[in-house]
Amino acid sequence: MKRLTENKIILVTRPTRLEELVARFNTEGQAKFYVEHLGADFSEYETEQGRYKQALDDTEDQLRSLGRLQVLDRAFLSNFIFGEEDIVVVLGQDGLVANTLKYLQGQPVIGVNPDPDRWDGVLLPFQVKDITRVVEDMFVRGRSFREITMAKACSITDRSSTR
Repeated sequence: MKRLTENKIILVTRPTRLEELVARFNTEGQAKFYVEHLGADFSEYETEQGRYKQALDDTEDQLRSLGRLQVLDRAFLSNFIFGEEDIVVVLGQDGLVANTLKYLQGQPVIGVNPDPDRWDGVLLPFQVKDITRVVEDMFVRGRSFREITMAKACSITDRSSTR
């Protein structure tokens, strides 16, 4: 298999709400009891889990065919050292994209919405089916991108002059 690039592709993921509940309550049965005791529908958690896992599997398959892939859970973002030439793909919600951006220094980020029916995804312009095309465009044709400023700090005197 000839890869598109030898640059590392980092896939940033997050646990689903169901996975977080199972970690907290030790079993899926206990998690279900907790959710239903609160009056919520547990099937929503199961549906979300299924869709995210399918999106994750499809994303990994596509990215592995394009280059060297490393999957990174969000819990390890603060300790991970990103290379200058790494490309970062974030599969999750807008908050995961914003959290990932805090730890980068100019690496390109592709925000992928794993469940467009569930999340609007302002920072997630791409769907899983778009990944191969987008990554190929970046490496082969130099895809254009937009820069995002996370925050802008100004002094009180600067702020009063902009009124």
